[in-house]
Amino acid sequence: MRLHRLISILLLVESRGSIKAKELAEDLEISVRTIYRDINILCEAGIPLRTTTGPKGGIQLMDGYSTGLKNLHADDFIHLYLSGIGIQPIQESNMSVQLNNALLKLKKNVPEELVNTFDTIRNRFYFDGSPWWGNNTQLSNIDILLLSVFKSNMLTITYQKVNGSSFVRKIYPYGIVVKQIDWYLVAYCDSSKEIRTFKCERIVKAEILNDNFNISDRFSLIDYWDRSKQHFFQKCADNEQYPVQIKIQKKHVQLLSGFEVIRMDEEGTELTITANLYSYDHALKVILEKVVYIEVIQPIELRVAIERTLNEMLQKYREFQP
Repeated sequence: MRLHRLISILLLVESRGSIKAKELAEDLEISVRTIYRDINILCEAGIPLRTTTGPKGGIQLMDGYSTGLKNLHADDFIHLYLSGIGIQPIQESNMSVQLNNALLKLKKNVPEELVNTFDTIRNRFYFDGSPWWGNNTQLSNIDILLLSVFKSNMLTITYQKVNGSSFVRKIYPYGIVVKQIDWYLVAYCDSSKEIRTFKCERIVKAEILNDNFNISDRFSLIDYWDRSKQHFFQKCADNEQYPVQIKIQKKHVQLLSGFEVIRMDEEGTELTITANLYSYDHALKVILEKVVYIEVIQPIELRVAIERTLNEMLQKYREFQP
């Protein structure tokens, strides 16, 4: 969003004193032309920015002028950054409160034109992170985990497994990955002597240790996560094979989003698709949810089970007496 970009430019210019347009473009992952266009917008909004040439030149604020953004603390920048890249704060957590406080500080120290933009966004856009059914995931230690990641503090955590048992581990938190509504902590585990992934909602207790650590320059959180995902998918593919052949009209093919398609054949307005649905029980569940649009061809056991289920449902409707 342009507003987020404009705020980022102001933060970078004021914090560094002078910064070249090329550096801004690289930091914000946009073109130099877009940077100059945004600078013009900020100048039109009343912010006295100037550009100077030479080795020490760059984009600067006029001498003696301050946007007031220096009132923001390091934690404010952290929460604004997380929000800017799409990571939504946990409702009723310290992180959510701190983000709101940072936005209030920001709103008090920007030109009136941007204040109006803030109000427009608040009134016209709303993010509801709660699921339709059930409760929000409880992340009681998320603020401790965030702090330890940013400050490279070692942690002692109590981790609860799916079966209810738990264990205590000393870890070196390398980073946090947010995938849709699930939060994961990537950390080096002192016990296993390898980098592991911990689901944040299962960390029932976390204690920050006084010891700090350094992360190797060779480690990339994005690369690690991509490799972990591929390993997970491959593991599922190796251990859970249940190919199902189905027929579906082309116009309904979007219903198969998320299916692991093995083969697809097209004939007129119809598609014949073979997909891996992992197990008989899982296949029966997902097919019944879309049975109005999907016909199962193979395996026969699944086709028979769906026919039997539909007949039972029809019988209930026939027997109904109002």
